[in-house]
Amino acid sequence: MGRLAQTEGLTDEQQEILQVVRDFVEDKIIPVAQELEHSDTYPQEIVDGLKELGVFGLTIPEEYGGLGESLLTYALVVEEIARGWMSVSGVINTHFIVAYMLMKHGTEEQKQKYLPKMATGEVRGAFSMSEPSLGSDVSAISTKATRQDDGSYSITGQKMWLTNGGSSTLVAVLTKTDEGADSVYKNMTTFLVEKEPGFGEIGQGITVPGKIDKMGYKGIDTTEMVFEGHRISADQILGGEPGKGFFQMMDGVEVGRVNVAARACGLAIRGFELGVAYAQQRSTFGKPIAQHQAILFRIAEMATKVETAHSMMVRAARLKDSGQRMDVEAGMAKMVASEYANEVVEDSFRIHGGYGYSKEYEIERLMREVKFMLIGEGTSDIQKMIIGRSLLKDYALKS
Repeated sequence: MGRLAQTEGLTDEQQEILQVVRDFVEDKIIPVAQELEHSDTYPQEIVDGLKELGVFGLTIPEEYGGLGESLLTYALVVEEIARGWMSVSGVINTHFIVAYMLMKHGTEEQKQKYLPKMATGEVRGAFSMSEPSLGSDVSAISTKATRQDDGSYSITGQKMWLTNGGSSTLVAVLTKTDEGADSVYKNMTTFLVEKEPGFGEIGQGITVPGKIDKMGYKGIDTTEMVFEGHRISADQILGGEPGKGFFQMMDGVEVGRVNVAARACGLAIRGFELGVAYAQQRSTFGKPIAQHQAILFRIAEMATKVETAHSMMVRAARLKDSGQRMDVEAGMAKMVASEYANEVVEDSFRIHGGYGYSKEYEIERLMREVKFMLIGEGTSDIQKMIIGRSLLKDYALKS
């Protein structure tokens, strides 16, 4: 069989990109991930290196200065980066979602204005949908954009859980707008909010209080964002037309779920690697613990879960690249990958025994990081609702 999580049918260019990223992960990320994560230090040198590799513009079309690669290529790159340090994959994830939303829904003027600078990493994107009082219930959104007499808007409200909230310079913000539609979902609008990087008052009517202290997912900035009468022109509405924000955001979340699945796969791969290596180094009762049946069975189960999660993630990405709807497949991939990643990392933790509880060992960091996969881009329960409802439609009884 060879090594786990291999992808069939890749072009020479895709394989070359992945090899370059894999080498970067081995040389520049893994050696420093422990130190930076424990000190909660932003990985500036790593981010600069990813800019040089063109990762920030990986999926942006060549006409806008990017590499024009597929979602599959991007997902496999994310898998490699998350294998090195999951937090770094978060740096490019929300940037990617904003770029994707611009590519799919932006006006030509918006694409020309932002995509070339996003491709180089000069403009860094963040994605803002959640709020303190809502999680998956997007209909309960309270941040409001009120149209002014001159045609501009005033945004007031509080947003939550912004990855890259401090370091970003362009934020896709979902707001409530009164467009007179009979559905709450048609009374939402996405604004492209420009801001300065940093914390505190970083723009007219915009405050980023500071980094949220988390159990894992450290190094990068996860923040709140408070709007108090932020004035913004109608030109900054994504796509130029109000009332389409919910559908634009859901499209972004769909590809985001493939991204989270890829990140979970990366964590699972690394967890397996650490576990299988330790099992061959540690000996009990006169032989390596890998030769004990209990550990051997555990290794076999871990490998099978890694393969399953990777295969489902790849299938969802390929479906999206083919232009087909894949909300169910993305939900399945995200659910399976996140659940299996948690199980694989925990099994590796058990193989490490007492040493796994020590911060000197990498598996301790993975144990904290992998928990985020269970809640990022929708919990497993939310994925089950999406999957179940769709299946009931497909398998509805005929009267």
